[in-house]
Amino acid sequence: MSATVRVETPNDRDIVVTRVFSAPADLIFKCHTEPEYVQQWLLGPDGWHMPLCEIDLRVGGNYHYIWREDDADNQFGAKGSYREIRAPEYIVNTEHMYGFPGAIEGPDGETLCTLSLVESDGRTTLTSTIRFANSDIRDGALASGMTDGMNKSYDRMEELFLEKFQ
Repeated sequence: MSATVRVETPNDRDIVVTRVFSAPADLIFKCHTEPEYVQQWLLGPDGWHMPLCEIDLRVGGNYHYIWREDDADNQFGAKGSYREIRAPEYIVNTEHMYGFPGAIEGPDGETLCTLSLVESDGRTTLTSTIRFANSDIRDGALASGMTDGMNKSYDRMEELFLEKFQ
């Protein structure tokens, strides 16, 4: 595995997560934009799966994910729309998580997410910037263990590279 994620809070609204992968940017972009791959790695902690993964990858297009806990009735989701796309360099989208205790409804619950992929010598630096409505919501996301789930998911994505693309 490459490394764990680096998490930074450069201001009172943003979380910046960075991780380096031993894979080309186009492969990482594919893993973020094709449902058959997203459903295999974007799962967070062990014991969850993604029964719904809809992606309309175009500016103005929407996406919708639902995660469900294995052997339980717990589930939650995320919806959003794409604002900018430049394959395989970046994606800018909105995101609204829903269906779990403490989920924030309305405009304050929406984040702006920027995924940036920079490739050099067969390695790609992924930088994910998540902008929250305010510092309290950002701090709540950090306290939730969100970045641990991201790291676990990125580990799964690297395993997917080894299984499917090598």
